[in-house]
Amino acid sequence: MHAYDPIVKTPSAYDFQLLIKQLLITPVARATQNQIVYKDQVRFGYPKLIERINRLAGALTAVGAGPGDTVAVMDWDSHRYLEAYFAIPMLGCVLQTANVRLSPEQLLYTLNHAGASIILVNAEFLPLLESLQDKLETAKTFILIDEANSKPVTPIPFAGEYEQLLAKAPAHFEFAEFDENTRATTFYTSGTTGLPKGVYYSHRQIVLNTMATLATFGTNASQGRLHNEDVYMPITPLFHVHGWGMPYAATLLGLKQVYPGRYVPDQLIKLIRDEQVTFTHGVPTVLHMLMNCPLAAQTDLSRLKMLVGGSALPKGLAKVALSRGIDLTIGYGMSETGPIQVTNQLRSDELGGDLDHQAEMRTRPGRPAVLCDVRIADEQMNLLPHDGVATGEIVFRSAWTTQGYYKNAETSEALWKGGWMHSGDIGSFGTDGVLRISDRVKDVIKTGGEWISSLDLEDLISQHPAVSEVAVVAVKDERWGERPMALIVPHAAHKETVDAAAIRSHLQVHADAGTISKYGVPETIHFVDALEKTSVGKLDKKLLRTKYP
Repeated sequence: MHAYDPIVKTPSAYDFQLLIKQLLITPVARATQNQIVYKDQVRFGYPKLIERINRLAGALTAVGAGPGDTVAVMDWDSHRYLEAYFAIPMLGCVLQTANVRLSPEQLLYTLNHAGASIILVNAEFLPLLESLQDKLETAKTFILIDEANSKPVTPIPFAGEYEQLLAKAPAHFEFAEFDENTRATTFYTSGTTGLPKGVYYSHRQIVLNTMATLATFGTNASQGRLHNEDVYMPITPLFHVHGWGMPYAATLLGLKQVYPGRYVPDQLIKLIRDEQVTFTHGVPTVLHMLMNCPLAAQTDLSRLKMLVGGSALPKGLAKVALSRGIDLTIGYGMSETGPIQVTNQLRSDELGGDLDHQAEMRTRPGRPAVLCDVRIADEQMNLLPHDGVATGEIVFRSAWTTQGYYKNAETSEALWKGGWMHSGDIGSFGTDGVLRISDRVKDVIKTGGEWISSLDLEDLISQHPAVSEVAVVAVKDERWGERPMALIVPHAAHKETVDAAAIRSHLQVHADAGTISKYGVPETIHFVDALEKTSVGKLDKKLLRTKYP
């Protein structure tokens, strides 16, 4: 009779659990001299970071935090948030990275749904928290983050102020050992399709995600490579998918880390310049914001590597960034995938060529990341060949894909139908292993029986010199069922000169060349001052479809 043969464990052998605390072993052992920087206000080394993590754990324990409790954080990207990334889950508590950009009603829902018992809140968000105070169901303990020393008058009964509590706590804390499958974090999707959904991760998943992130970004020959001499600064909110996992990866490597607080374009550029930041990440709207900052035009950005994800990067924006010397890499995944699944790191033989060619190459989603099983499947969940022809829904499996939505069994089953995590995106794989995304299932436009990709149209429109930002959505049409509608934010210099006819002529060239269908040229084109975004900076197409019916 055959049987699997598990290894024999010596009774005195240490059972090395994949706990978040193990990510601190390497920077301590290597005695890294790099610093943690917060704006132009705070600067300290890794020994101090470890001490502050210990003190935060002691302070939380003193106010009643214990294993299994959910501790929510409402703060801007800061050294404090990094400390919370470690101290809270290392206690056996669950870190809830509260999305402060949700509507008050949505934020309240997430705090109650997650069962947050302790909330750490920046004084800037006090009015928001005060408006929710009477409706909070489980949160009874509050800690104030008062970096301006404003000593606000508030009805919230704070247990103390963050820095004062840390100052009173011991510099050493003995963290317990526990099962690596213990839940470490919870955060909520932005809720563009209903109530926000809780996504959760274990210690094991976060540690494996961290290691795979470093293996993926640290092994490319040159482009987009993350190495131990980089200077890291996130421009993805730390409340969103663990800052794409990068703060954990940067800490494991012992990198110099720069945290910018609230995202103000000229302050971000100053930090990039003054702290010599070499690696960052953000959604396309953040890159657009940086490229339109006047200070950026006067700043050497040729040492900056930027990972862009969250939504498709238009080629027009990619060309602007590449012309400024930024080394762009595309990442693709979901909140539910941790998020890394696919990255567009180019091989040496794919680099080179003119700006148009590089923009074409750099805006591809790319190839699966290390240990990520990414496939395409039909509606019956048959996996399709990677032949550049077969098209289906993109589905995922990896060691860190969330195992479900918190307290939401029905939606969890739909997410994992057939044993694969569903993306809601349509795409195909070429024989070169490169994924190509056609569109979101809900965003693809069906006109006269023909499918039109909103992403393709956005990409082409973005390359018109008058276009700053663009979104394409479907509008109902009695004759054709649906037709594409383009919403365009023009560059300031072209506001008075560009018109819909110019955009149609630009697209007609591509239609005549067969790049897009002739039915893809929209009749309806609106020029707008701004495009609505979600709480994490993505185009809010659900809202745009409602606003411009």
